[in-house]
Amino acid sequence: MKNGKKVPTIFDVSELSGYSISTISRVINNPEKVNDETRRKINDAIDQLGFVPKAEARARALRFNGRIGVITPFFTAPSFVQRLRGIAGSLSKENFDLVIYTVDSNNRLQSYLSSLPLTGNLDGLVIMSLPVNDADVKRLVELRLPTVLIEYPHPLLNSVEIDDVEGGRVATEYLIMKGHRRIAFLGDSDLPEYSIHPVSFRLKGFRKAMKAANIEVPESFIRLAPYSLEHARQIAKEFIGLPDPPTAIFAATDFQALGVIKAARQLGIKVPDELAIIGFDDLDMSEFEDLTTIRQHLDESGRLAIEILLSHIADSNRPVQHVYLPLTVVERLTV
Repeated sequence: MKNGKKVPTIFDVSELSGYSISTISRVINNPEKVNDETRRKINDAIDQLGFVPKAEARARALRFNGRIGVITPFFTAPSFVQRLRGIAGSLSKENFDLVIYTVDSNNRLQSYLSSLPLTGNLDGLVIMSLPVNDADVKRLVELRLPTVLIEYPHPLLNSVEIDDVEGGRVATEYLIMKGHRRIAFLGDSDLPEYSIHPVSFRLKGFRKAMKAANIEVPESFIRLAPYSLEHARQIAKEFIGLPDPPTAIFAATDFQALGVIKAARQLGIKVPDELAIIGFDDLDMSEFEDLTTIRQHLDESGRLAIEILLSHIADSNRPVQHVYLPLTVVERLTV
């Protein structure tokens, strides 16, 4: 009892929500096993009462190591792997274990966002390339779980931000500066609805730069394809086979740019003399292909997220931080 105010218990949550204690425990510890409506009603009651589970908090206090959670889309794309590498590398020097929660649906994302702050099982949280709504943010803030967002910012939470529109504009302006006017855009089409779509922002930057230069873009010069080398190679061949083909291709990811390079080699097209190619990400593999690209500091974004997170774990009164990572052109041999 503090200031005459009763601390809410799981019994209060049960009384307010109308659900059994066992169902409430499942929502807290195994939310994926509870249907959406039940989970929503119980979480509403938890939020209304300000209930915080105690058992996990006590268990955490007894652990030598802390625990950092990362919620990430269920992707194997190299850019996600490099960002996670930055996170893991930073935590390897600290007394924190890393727990990765992969998201493969909106329901899975919502179950994590509603339950993880309540369990007391985490000391901090990083959310990669996933949208958070105001209700989720309110819960994270009220339960005082230090959180850093990567790519998708919110004013009330720490963030490491990348301006994909600006990156698309910079890549396109670089090609225009090199004398190209027939520039095609290749992006990936299979990002799921529960994740953010950086490619759509890069395309917006591409269109913005082309419009500013008074260059019309034929619809045949803009293609989206599934994220694979083979699909990128096929689309690149279709670009090259057009009656008035592009002299440059902006691939919205380095991985797809490698497929374009492969297509050019198979067709005997000289890069960059006959076809310039620029990518986006600056993946490790890009240097081996001498790919000109936009660097978005993938490892650094992961390291920086952990640096911000640990500083807020150490001092919960630190103000919210928003860090913008610069995007730069890495000049190699494909433009």
